[in-house]
Amino acid sequence: MMIGSCHCGKAHWTLEGDPGSITACNCTLCRRYGTLWAYDYEGERVAVSGPTASYTRSGRDKSPLEILFCPDCACVLAWRGLVLESDGRRRMAVNVRLAPPEAVEDLAIDHFDGLVTFTDLPSTGRCVRDLWF
Repeated sequence: MMIGSCHCGKAHWTLEGDPGSITACNCTLCRRYGTLWAYDYEGERVAVSGPTASYTRSGRDKSPLEILFCPDCACVLAWRGLVLESDGRRRMAVNVRLAPPEAVEDLAIDHFDGLVTFTDLPSTGRCVRDLWF
């Protein structure tokens, strides 16, 4: 199990099993937050615990997700889909930058163009360690 926590330690997330590759997104939120995402579904392999606050994008008729963050230290913990998948499950992603570096340093990074094309970009072969060390 992988665990991440905010800076003050009051809020946490867990991810059971293999996180797979990690996503770096360049959308207007992710590039500002500097997040790296690992995905699954609420109530399945991903759990968030402790106090959280949320931010939902303004200026849209219906935002597809909310950002969960610690109300004390403001670390971004996760995002949570506001629209259920067709099978009734809720998509979530946790911010692996909150995990201990040794737990995530070898995970491959995929890039997603959330700003313009909303598509996956070709792999560069980089991993989390390449961004931190």
